[in-house]
Amino acid sequence: MTVTHRQHTTRRPTPAARSGRAPGDGAAPAPAVSSVPLAPPSPVGHGPGAAQDGAWRVGDPVGRRHFVELGEVELERGGVLPDVRIAYETWGRLNEAGDNVILVEHALTGDSHVVGEAGDGHASPGWWNALIGAGQPVDPDEWFVVAANVLGGCQGSTGPASEAPDGRPWGSRFPYVTVRDQVAVERALLDRLGIARLAAVVGGSMGGMRALEWAVTHPDDVDRCVVLASTPYATADQIAWCQPQLLAIRSDPDFAGGDYYDTDRRPVTGLGLARRIAHVTYRTELELDDRFGRRPQLGEDPLRAGERGRFAVESYLDHHAGKLSRRFDANSYVVLTEAMNSHDVGRDRGGLEAALARVVADCTVVSVDTDRLYPPRLSDQLHAALPRSTRAHITSAFGHDGFLIEEEQVGRILREALSRG
Repeated sequence: MTVTHRQHTTRRPTPAARSGRAPGDGAAPAPAVSSVPLAPPSPVGHGPGAAQDGAWRVGDPVGRRHFVELGEVELERGGVLPDVRIAYETWGRLNEAGDNVILVEHALTGDSHVVGEAGDGHASPGWWNALIGAGQPVDPDEWFVVAANVLGGCQGSTGPASEAPDGRPWGSRFPYVTVRDQVAVERALLDRLGIARLAAVVGGSMGGMRALEWAVTHPDDVDRCVVLASTPYATADQIAWCQPQLLAIRSDPDFAGGDYYDTDRRPVTGLGLARRIAHVTYRTELELDDRFGRRPQLGEDPLRAGERGRFAVESYLDHHAGKLSRRFDANSYVVLTEAMNSHDVGRDRGGLEAALARVVADCTVVSVDTDRLYPPRLSDQLHAALPRSTRAHITSAFGHDGFLIEEEQVGRILREALSRG
């Protein structure tokens, strides 16, 4: 199946035309969780004998997810993706004024499960568990928080593992999507929920790309924008690190050109190699050396006669490779990595400075001092070009992953950002 091509352009409906309650119309506050119920024609899921992978499918446990059916979505590179479904989670309540909404954007292998336990449909616990909750930086008694699984993902939103209109998984037929496409889908989701504007959009890494794109594409809809450990455009170095990851997945014979869903095999070797490469860029040389040094894995001395053992750092990378393959889909890894490569807020907008001049949100630009993948210089460049920007820093031995690990510092920065009007 190919993606349908159209000539017209879809325009975002005005607030009066949006479905759901328009903020400020005097109606009662929205319920704690707003949703469109999922009513699949038949359960599919991971049935007995099916090859296991990290993709959520209709028929699997829903967990905290809710769903909105958006219909067809026009794509930046042309064509229309039909029958788009977005999975999302919420915390708190929408107030009568509709001005307390925070959109939280996940990174590459994250999803809508920002906080919460693993199990009951969620393969892993929340990835920012210290962010949302009573007494936390984002208190649901004050804020209405929305987090969606990104377009192209594998945790409930339409992606390569989802069924195409012919009833088969999209697989290799899933189109190239950009960060702008992903933000357009999020805007459509909020329209369906009756949300006109955002008190804040917050994201790190790939999520920071979408947060910034929100502020540029929809400047009148965003009051605050918090970008952590991210960039205004994908650099040559970042794209270069992505290439061997993509090649590792595509070179796995079990990848089958992206059409492995109807087989009993999964490209876990290629996905694991991709994760190993990426994980090294997420950490620092000093942290790995201090943590592992040249120590062998227990009982696996590489210099011992007989079967070759592993160094401890090799075992560490093997662990993360296996962990990801159990909760993430290889095709989504490819689609989302290519979306990150597409990121450039200045594209077709007169360049970086002209694009960022559109932003009216109060921005907070945050870097991690040891980040070798998204180095602080990129945050400096972003901060300098934004009309209203506060520069903040995370000090961490953990490199890029510091935006997830250094929860106390991130919490302080978020509190300060949300306190500014």
